[in-house]
Formats: sequence, C-alpha cells, structure tokens
Amino acid sequence: MLELDALVIRQGDFRLSATLQVAQGARVAVIGPSGAGKTTLLAAIAGFVPLTQGEIRWQGARIDALPPARRPLSILFQDNNLLPHLSVFDNVALGIDPSLRLNAAQRTQVTQALERTGLAELTARRPAELSGGQISRAALARVLLRARPLILLDEPFAALGPALRAEMLDLVARIAIEQGATLMMITHEPSDALRICPQTLVVADGRAAPPEPTEALLANPPPVLAAYLGPRAG
Repeated sequence: MLELDALVIRQGDFRLSATLQVAQGARVAVIGPSGAGKTTLLAAIAGFVPLTQGEIRWQGARIDALPPARRPLSILFQDNNLLPHLSVFDNVALGIDPSLRLNAAQRTQVTQALERTGLAELTARRPAELSGGQISRAALARVLLRARPLILLDEPFAALGPALRAEMLDLVARIAIEQGATLMMITHEPSDALRICPQTLVVADGRAAPPEPTEALLANPPPVLAAYLGPRAG
C-alpha cells in the first residue's frame, strides 16, 4: 500500500499535511477546491515537490528519498507530457528507454501498447497532428508500457468533451485493473469519481483526508466539499 505518514509540505504561506493510506489496487479520486493542494500532493508523491517533514512509503519501504525516475509510479499531467518533436511511437517508447535504443522485443511491446489504445495507424504522427483524445491515448499507452504499480493522474482529460472523457476514464480503469495498479486521480467532476473510483479523498483547509467511499462521501459531503461542489452535492 501507499502510506503518507505525518507528511507536511510548506511552500511560502502554503501548508499541506497528510496522514493516510491507500490500499494496493485501490482507485481513489482526489477532489477539493482549486488551490487546495491536490496537484502538490501528487507531485510530492512523485518526487517533484520536496517534503518539509514526514515519510512516503510504498509496500512498507520509504520512497521519499528516491528521485522521481526511481519511484514505482507513472504520473500523467493535464498537458499529457508528450514531446512535440517526437513521433507517437517514440513518445510511447520513452516509457521503456529514454535513449530510444530499443531492441526488437521492446519495439513489439510499444506496438502492442499502441494497438491496445487504438493508435496503431498513427505511430508516425507528431503530437501537433493529433486530436485531444489521440494525445490522451498516446500518453496512456506510455503508462501502460511502463506498468508501474502506482498511477497518478492530474486531470489529464479535463479538456475533453464528456463522451470522450468517459471513454478515456474507462480505459484508465481497465488498465489499472488489468495491471493490479493503484490509481490516484485528481478531478473536479464528481461524476468522474463515481464512474471509476470507489474511494475519494478530500484535499481542503490545508489537509488531505484519508480516503472514504465515494458514493457515501458525495451523498453527504463535509461542509467545505459541499460549498465547493455546490448544488451538485445535493
């Protein structure tokens, strides 16, 4: 499991604390007001934001001292992290080897990941030649290829329309289930959380709370979450 033990992050006047656990294989939505620290929380787990105090453990072993590349996770941001000068194939292949020196077996792995995400006919295109949904699929193909046990998503589908966003969420859930991966997903949409995340944790008032069952939480949200969600919270 993922454990955040007495974690504190300070950045100027901003402070975020967390003591919580996320079980292996869980799918957890991360929700809360804008500016509350949702992205900061995931970035700290990934190693891009330093901790002021506390520990991050995966399967009982500390990972907070490891550089991002050595942590057992993949993270997908809103911009999907594709390099504009590389083809779809090469962008996905970065998930295996940043030098792009792939052997035949590794190239086959890339091809299979592209087929799995519906991009088999677009391997030579560059990101500028892709639609928003195709860019999201390419980024997901790289996550699929990396096969890390922890997947962190920072609203990578926020710019997509409702139907395409739902399709991408379902694909993410299938990948996580097939790989037995733990998923943490930032979203501003309760419907996204309800669709693929049985648990949700709230980030608000300087604290990331332990995960709770999504349906129960959204049916009876705490005041700070109810104020943020508005009439949608019922």
